[in-house]
Amino acid sequence: MNEYLNYLYVAIRAAIDAGSAIMAIYDNPEEDIAVELKADNSPLTKADKQAHKIISIILSATPFPVLSEEGEIVPFAERSSWKTLWIVDPLDGTKEFIKRNGEFTVNIALVEGGIPVLGVIYIPVYKELYFATKSLGAYKLNGISGIIQPSVNDIIAKAIRLPNASAHQGIVVAVSRSYLNEETMAYIDDLRRQGQPVTLISSGSSMKICFVAEGSADIYPRFAPTMEWDTAAGHAIACAAGCQIYHTDEKTPLSYNKEDLHNPWFIVKSQKA
Repeated sequence: MNEYLNYLYVAIRAAIDAGSAIMAIYDNPEEDIAVELKADNSPLTKADKQAHKIISIILSATPFPVLSEEGEIVPFAERSSWKTLWIVDPLDGTKEFIKRNGEFTVNIALVEGGIPVLGVIYIPVYKELYFATKSLGAYKLNGISGIIQPSVNDIIAKAIRLPNASAHQGIVVAVSRSYLNEETMAYIDDLRRQGQPVTLISSGSSMKICFVAEGSADIYPRFAPTMEWDTAAGHAIACAAGCQIYHTDEKTPLSYNKEDLHNPWFIVKSQKA
């Protein structure tokens, strides 16, 4: 029995229940999503707050503290003693949620000693669930929602092991819909100069890491700001699928629960890349 299965089930239930609450707001054209601006000018909505509340309550059944984008950020003097913790983005891609383009996710990761060992990413609009632990591997399950209450073994049995995408020609690069900057384009131009055709696919939120994990994209270069909760769950899933996620030196892995919760620029690569 995988040592993380119980925690995986808790995280999956939290992600799906949060996704259901998000969709109740998203699908109601008369619902006031109550957009606010945080201190860094990033948007915050009613859906972010409700998802955070649901996830926090469910994860409180575990022995580990929660570091959430929408929660109180505990000072590092205290956090530094947290050897195991949850890192959560209750609604990753708030801008995409506001645009109503469907490209937003719920991200939940379990981190041990600065390394993500369990990851769950749920895409509520498409009812797609990505999940992984370091010993179980990475999986994707389509068509799961809050209406269904399967066991964790049922979820694993119905899911597809990653990577699972069909082969494609050339190099497919996942890029941010919001941050296609000069540094990213320079990196893509370097790939083109290597001789293979390069195709770009754009998306919001942590979906880009999922594309690399499943094999529908080969590389995701991120030369723009992100926070630990943006990447922790995807990091666990990508690594369990045999991918690499490093600083731009392509040697140094990302680490988590740092004093400064900002990520460095990074690159996610599939086995093919």
